[in-house]
Amino acid sequence: MQIRVLYFAVFRERLGTSSAEVTLPEGATVAALVAQLAAQHPAIATLRGHFRVAVNEAFADETATLQAGDVVALIPPVSGGSGRYVALLETPLAVQRCIDHVAHVGAGGIVTFIGNVRGISHGKRVSHLEYEAYGSMAVAVMHEIAAEIEAEIPGTRLAVEHRTGRLSLGEAAVTIAASAPHRAEAFVACQAMIDRLKQRVPIWKKEFAEDGEVWVGLGP
Repeated sequence: MQIRVLYFAVFRERLGTSSAEVTLPEGATVAALVAQLAAQHPAIATLRGHFRVAVNEAFADETATLQAGDVVALIPPVSGGSGRYVALLETPLAVQRCIDHVAHVGAGGIVTFIGNVRGISHGKRVSHLEYEAYGSMAVAVMHEIAAEIEAEIPGTRLAVEHRTGRLSLGEAAVTIAASAPHRAEAFVACQAMIDRLKQRVPIWKKEFAEDGEVWVGLGP
């Protein structure tokens, strides 16, 4: 099937065109389109994770299915926007999504952190956890923290996903990816992100253990 891709700003300049016709197999997703374009154009590969995609003038995620005749626009960060990936989700996390948003040709090191629900906490057997968040503020503060760290450690990029709702043992509650030109900076940035997230982001955890339930940090 044929779709039309529109390029703006930095993409238009680097590719030397404002649009292109692209052939994709029937049922292809936005993710498949972006992967194909990234393989063909280094400029798109370098900025992958730092732009959004609109399909027929509406923003779409990478799982969206494309149709013949669709008009797809690659939207680089607008003035005042970072393009940073921060997500608060009720569905399972995927560290690879975070990696994809920080990976680029200048990243010599990528460090990840996955915080899982453990079965023992403070000597007690835990059955599950529940996370509650002040959603819009939590996302804003995670963006703020990531921006701080990226400013403190030049060349770093951060991406974060955090869960809400009920989580079973072994499920990921938070995933972080940090990239940097060298591994040392990536390690420091990743640790700084999880430490500050736990200190400042309005997300609360309730543990359900064998002797009852408790909001962590407040006591019974």
